[in-house]
Amino acid sequence: MMTVAHMWFDNQIHEADTTEDQSGATFDKRSPTWTALSRIAGLCNRAVFKAGQENISVSKRDTAGDASESALLKCIELSCGSVRKMRDRNPKVAEISFNSTNKYQLSIHEREDNPQSHVLVMKGAPERILDRCSSILVQGKEIPLDKEMQDAFQNAYLELGGLGERVLGFCQLNLPSGKFPRGFKFDTDELNFPTEKLCFVGLMSMIDHHHHHH
Repeated sequence: MMTVAHMWFDNQIHEADTTEDQSGATFDKRSPTWTALSRIAGLCNRAVFKAGQENISVSKRDTAGDASESALLKCIELSCGSVRKMRDRNPKVAEISFNSTNKYQLSIHEREDNPQSHVLVMKGAPERILDRCSSILVQGKEIPLDKEMQDAFQNAYLELGGLGERVLGFCQLNLPSGKFPRGFKFDTDELNFPTEKLCFVGLMSMIDHHHHHH
């Protein structure tokens, strides 16, 4: 089983809070960057809880999905509430599954916070994700992804990877509603939407409990 151990956003490494009552929180959940990161982790994610486990603690629930996505699902469910409701409120209209060539996964959703437009969310190998980004979200504001922020990313990535954790990068793009109105037919074979100049949001790292001993 894997669980989320750390995340890096707003240029800081945070420990994940895996407690059922979220009493171990080490960071301010009101950060708009955390809101964005948790939304990407919940939406760009195919893992689901198996039915009939409402009375079982989140961390012990059985999931259908791969280990890292299941870890993300549990983390976001604990910290943000129902991921199913989040997905219902931001319906998926297109998706590209993870593959070993592009090393990313993306999905496009109708945005609950802007009924006319879509958000593209993507996760994958951190350096592959960073390569597709031209800006980074800090304290909820998009700033240019300059050398300084790239170095900060590298340091965080090395630190988390050095702990023997599996690290994923997360980014997004709010698609302009003029060009991509509701009902737009996204083509995931011929890519009629941007996958570059995205906004980097953060990293999340996971521990595999089968292989990891403190």
